[in-house]
Amino acid sequence: METLEKITIGEYVAKDFRTAAIFSKYGIDFCCKGNRTIEEACEKKGVDTDQLMDQINTVLATKNDSAIDFKTWPLDLLADYIEKTHHRYVEEKTQILLPFLDKLCKVHGANHPELFEINELFIGCAGELAQHMKKEELMLFPFIKKMAKAALTEEQIAKPQFGTVKNPIAMMMEEHETEGDRFVKIAALTNNYTPPADGCSTFRVTYAMLADFEQDLHKHIHLENNILFPSAMLLEKKFSEQE
Repeated sequence: METLEKITIGEYVAKDFRTAAIFSKYGIDFCCKGNRTIEEACEKKGVDTDQLMDQINTVLATKNDSAIDFKTWPLDLLADYIEKTHHRYVEEKTQILLPFLDKLCKVHGANHPELFEINELFIGCAGELAQHMKKEELMLFPFIKKMAKAALTEEQIAKPQFGTVKNPIAMMMEEHETEGDRFVKIAALTNNYTPPADGCSTFRVTYAMLADFEQDLHKHIHLENNILFPSAMLLEKKFSEQE
């Protein structure tokens, strides 16, 4: 029987998303680096494993009727949800944040030179995420949806041009980690999104939006890395076993 410490962080958050808040409190990455065990993550961060597990058990002992169990969703529905919820969020918020950050650099850059690096990092993030999401929407997600449909109709499907679903998934997960690392730098440069004392309203709004953007990105990546992608690889394996 698996002990709690041996289950990966990503698997735990996939079972109950409320545990994500606990991991975040201790600076433990549950999305991009969700393939580590709790024991490994605690050791690296210098966190007391027993203390962390006590808090997790407290959360799990509390019934949560409002939680959405994404693990039970059909893969085509989950892929659509990610695209229509999280991809659209990124598209909409980047168009707002980019001019806000540009304005902050022009108005406050002299007194807060860190703004230039924050702006550069976010410009990189916006561009890379736009390309990343298109690859998912045009290549990976359509094949996952095709597999989900074929599983219902018990049809066979042709192998994709990319050979196996593991190939684009590996690429997407690597890109996820890049963006996660980029936001670690943004969080540090903004003092965890705390505006300075002389910050104007645009400063406060922009930092609040960056904080929200990071939280949404974490959930976005979690749904893919810890639920959609592992399930897609399992489904593909079932098809290969039927050949």
